[in-house]
Amino acid sequence: MQIKKNDKEYDVVIVGSGAGGGMSAKILSENGLKVAVIEAGPYFDPADKDMKTQLRWPWESPRRGASTTRPFGDYNAAFGGWELPNEPYSTVGGTRFEWFRSRMLGGRTNHWGRISLRFGPDDFRRKDIDGLGANWPITYDEIKPYYDRVDKLIGVTGTNEGLHNDPDGYFLPPPKPRLSELLYTKAARANGVPVYPSRMSMLTKKLNEDRGVCFYCAQCSRSCAVYADFSAGSCLIFPAIKHGGQIDLLVNCMAREVITDDTGKATAVSYVSKDDRREYQVKGKVIVLAASACETARLLLNSRMKGQDNGLGNSSGTVGRYLHDSTGAGISGFIPSLMNRTRYNEDGMGGMHVYSPWWGDNKKLDFPRGYHIEMGGSMGMPMYGFGGGHQEVQKLLNYKVGGYGNPLLKEMKEVYGAFFYMAGRGESVALYDNYCEIDPNGVDEWGIPTLRFHYKWTDHERLQAKHMQETFRSIMTDMGGTVMTPEKTYEEDYGLLAPGAIIHEVGTTRMGDDPSDSVTNKYGRLHDVPNVYVNDAGTFASQADKNPTWTILALAMRNSEHIVSELKKMNI
Repeated sequence: MQIKKNDKEYDVVIVGSGAGGGMSAKILSENGLKVAVIEAGPYFDPADKDMKTQLRWPWESPRRGASTTRPFGDYNAAFGGWELPNEPYSTVGGTRFEWFRSRMLGGRTNHWGRISLRFGPDDFRRKDIDGLGANWPITYDEIKPYYDRVDKLIGVTGTNEGLHNDPDGYFLPPPKPRLSELLYTKAARANGVPVYPSRMSMLTKKLNEDRGVCFYCAQCSRSCAVYADFSAGSCLIFPAIKHGGQIDLLVNCMAREVITDDTGKATAVSYVSKDDRREYQVKGKVIVLAASACETARLLLNSRMKGQDNGLGNSSGTVGRYLHDSTGAGISGFIPSLMNRTRYNEDGMGGMHVYSPWWGDNKKLDFPRGYHIEMGGSMGMPMYGFGGGHQEVQKLLNYKVGGYGNPLLKEMKEVYGAFFYMAGRGESVALYDNYCEIDPNGVDEWGIPTLRFHYKWTDHERLQAKHMQETFRSIMTDMGGTVMTPEKTYEEDYGLLAPGAIIHEVGTTRMGDDPSDSVTNKYGRLHDVPNVYVNDAGTFASQADKNPTWTILALAMRNSEHIVSELKKMNI
C-alpha cells in the first residue's frame, strides 16, 4: 500500500477527540500551537438539523426508538457500540469483556451519563490503605487546581458537603429531586446510606456565550443541541476553533501506528482514511494519544521503535496490563404507591438528580473497595417495555395476564412511572493478569491488528456486588416496592455485568515513577519516548468508585500545559 505523506508538520498531533483529546486540543491551541486531531468516526454536531435527534418522538423512527441500530436506542448519540461491523476483538479462556467504541467527533462524551465526580484524596493512595494495587505518583492536592478549573470551565451541578473522599468543588445549582427520588432518599437514609444532590455536567445557569442552559428535556443521551450538557466537541473543540484555535480535524481516519525515527523520537501518526481507504501520515513535533485506554494501548502495541519490538513505549512490558473497569450491578423494582398519580413534568436533567457516594468502612467489610449508587425512575417519555415486561407486573397485581387494545392501554397508564432501578458503580482492583494484547490472528477492515482480552473478576468484586444487591433490596423494600430482578448467586457473580460493560476501562498505560513497572510519568509522558503523551484514562493507576471523565479532563489539562512548558524550554 502506498503511504501518502504530507510535508506539513503540526506542533501536536492528537489521536482521539473525546474528553482527553478535546481538552488537549483546547489547551494546546489556546497556547498558540498548531494542532491536528485524528478521529476514527465522522464529524458530529448535535445542533446540526441533519444530525439532531433531541426532541424527536419515538414514532418518527422506523424502529420506534428501539436499540436495533444503536446500543442505547435509535436516538442515542452514540455512533458505535460494543460490537462494530468489521472491527472485531477477541477474548481467551473464561474472559468476559465487552469493549465499547464510539466512532464520532467528541467520542463517548456525546452520550455518557455526565456523572461528573472528582477522585478523592484516598483514591490516589489505595495501596497505602489496603495494600492492593499501586499508589498514583500524584496526590489529590496536585490535581485539585485542575479539577477546580474544569468545574468552572465546563460546569457541574452539586452542593458542597464537606465529604473527605468526595471533595467539594465549584457547583451550579442542582435541580430538585423527582418524586421517586424523594422516596429513595427517605428509604436510603433509613438504611444508613447518604443521599446528596447529584454532580452532573449540565448547565443549570448561564456559563458563557458559547453554550445554552438546560431546559429539562431529560434527553442528554442524545447530545444537546443548545450545548447545555458537556460533550467534548460542543464544549471544548468548537469553542476553541471559534475563538481562533488552529485546529485541523481529520475525521473518518483510523489511526494505525505512531512512526518513530532512528533516534527513537516520534515523528508522525499513520492513519487509514475511511473515505478513500488509503493510508496517510501526519507529522507532529509532539504526539498525544487520547483514543481511550484500550485503543491507545492497541496503537502503542501496533507501533515499533528501534531496539524494541514489543510495542512503542513498552520497555516495562506493561502496555495493555492492569486493565480494569468499574464494577456494575443493579436491580429494578415496581412501587405500587407511584401508580395512578397526578401527571406532571418529571423530566428534568438527563439522569439522576440525587446520588449516594460510598459510605462504608471497608476495614469492617469483606471486600476492599467501595461503590456509589445511581438510580432512576420517573415519568419521562415512555420507551419500549416497562421495567422488564408488563406481564410480570400483571402477575404482581393479580391482573389477567395478557390482553390488548384499550384494557391493556389503561393498565399501562396505571403503572406508568411506577418503576425504579438502582445500580452500583464500584472500584475493582487493578491486576497485572487482566490485560489486552494484539491478537496474532485478527485484523480489522483496514488491516490493522486487533485486540485480544484476558480478564476475570475476583472475589474482591464479587463480594462488593453482593453488598450492592443486599443494600438495594433493602432500600427497595423500604420504598414499598417489589424487586423484579431475580437474586443472583456467587456462581453468577452476584449480578456483576461483564468487564467493559460500564465503559469505564482504565489502566492500560498506567503512570508511575518507576519505568520498570509503568508506561508514563506523572504527566502522561512515555518513559521511553519523550515526545509522546497519553491523555486518556489509560494512565490511571486505579479507577476509584467514581466515573473517570472529570479526572481524564483534569489530567489532560495538566498534561497539555506541561507540553506547552516543555516546548518553551526546548525539552521536546
